[in-house]
Amino acid sequence: MTNATQTPGALGVVEQWLTAVNAGDGARVESLSRDEVDIVGPRGRGSAPRAVLSEWLGRSGFSSQPVRWFCGGAGLVVVEQDATWHDPATGQPQDSFRIGSLFRIEDGRVARYERFDDGVAAALAAAGLEADRHEVTR
Repeated sequence: MTNATQTPGALGVVEQWLTAVNAGDGARVESLSRDEVDIVGPRGRGSAPRAVLSEWLGRSGFSSQPVRWFCGGAGLVVVEQDATWHDPATGQPQDSFRIGSLFRIEDGRVARYERFDDGVAAALAAAGLEADRHEVTR
């Protein structure tokens, strides 16, 4: 018997989180994130209340298309993405490149998000994963 209210696995949480980001749905991004989220990116690192994610979403113009997914133990998920930043006022593309993202899922929510502008290899290394053993077909 299957429980219809089951919490999705780490991969499902990340997939829902990225879908909400692409839809500009800050409330959904927050609901899929822990109260305090560790955020690491090119402008620094730190722990912040999940409301910061909605603020970031509103000003960043970020969207992405997943290319490859990788799963590890302890709630780790790495996603290779084609990322694009749009001007929030005009919607015009500003920059685009392939990135790697590392997520840590705890209790069914994103607890850490780390962006690697130098690509998926760096994200995989940070997660202790190898591409040939952990890739998931989506």
